[in-house]
Amino acid sequence: MTEAIQLLVGTRKGAWIYRSDAAREAWQVEGPMFLGQIVNHFVRDPRDGRTLLMAASTGHLGPTILRSTDGGATWSEASRPPAFPKGDPHGRSVDHSFWLEPGHTEEPGVWWAGVSPPGLFRSADGGDTWESVEGLNSHPQVMDWFPPQGGTPDGAILNQVIVDPRDARHMYLATCSAGVLETTDQGATWRPLNRNVRCDFLPDPYPEFGQDSHFVALAPTDPDRLWQQNHCGVYRLDRPGERWERIGEAMPKEIGDIGFTIVPHARDRDTAWIWPMDGTEVWPRTSPGGRPAAYRTRDGGASWERQDRGFPTEQGWFTVKRQAFCADAADPMGLYIGTTGGEIWMSGDEGESWRQIAAHLPEIYSISAVPAG
Repeated sequence: MTEAIQLLVGTRKGAWIYRSDAAREAWQVEGPMFLGQIVNHFVRDPRDGRTLLMAASTGHLGPTILRSTDGGATWSEASRPPAFPKGDPHGRSVDHSFWLEPGHTEEPGVWWAGVSPPGLFRSADGGDTWESVEGLNSHPQVMDWFPPQGGTPDGAILNQVIVDPRDARHMYLATCSAGVLETTDQGATWRPLNRNVRCDFLPDPYPEFGQDSHFVALAPTDPDRLWQQNHCGVYRLDRPGERWERIGEAMPKEIGDIGFTIVPHARDRDTAWIWPMDGTEVWPRTSPGGRPAAYRTRDGGASWERQDRGFPTEQGWFTVKRQAFCADAADPMGLYIGTTGGEIWMSGDEGESWRQIAAHLPEIYSISAVPAG
């Protein structure tokens, strides 16, 4: 059955909320909110259904967290946003917060934030005040994992936090210069988890760390299955295994397996979607050949099928950033992409067909789908 959905959209120039009817056919828009401000991530707390957080960079406040506890009716700034301690031995100061992650269901009020330069912060009061996670930020190898010169064109980032739904102590991080890191004690200690993940831009193509992990997702029905979209391909890991398998090599050679994000199916551990981009030669970061499409696997990555019905068949040069491809949990699932060209596209039939539901927005940085509250 389908249900009404809210899309929380963060862009380079503010935030919007799109609300659907129960059939996901008609959409109403609210916004812009914080017009002109950079919103890297816009998230709702699934534990209470009311709290909204934005990772924002504002002209007058600088990098901060914006909070609403009433579903977006009113907003306030975090009283103590993520910030490295004064006198940080590595000279770090937060340029922007990039990723926001609600804590475990057994820890109401706990949130996690990944920032640039790479660092991890925790809030225990719904995102109002934030503390440095010293187990990572002061780790003896922190400057090896996160060298000052490393990172993306927009700066080095700790780009994702993933909490194991079965165990609040077990977490993964996706990073742009250390690959995947894992903790089993809620951040007190960390170790790399990158075996067999290529790193084509380093002298050693299979280092212990140094990879650029664009996105990691746990299969909702099996948290021991990890999907990863890496700078150097698409991978799958089944725990307690330690060795990633490059499943993207089954993609068509003319398309490749380079992209920013991966979305698992809500009910099928073998199904996931990726959004390939052109990663050849100069890395234009556009849809390959100007022909945008999602690709779906239904056999754990052994094969992939193109899903492009409804998209431009030529001259479609947008791509999708790591936080801008998501799904709802309806049956059939709805899939949603926000593009670098400021468009929102959706599929109400698990990728079989696509239609545009919004256009002319600023460049979309993030999109998340939540049940309408």
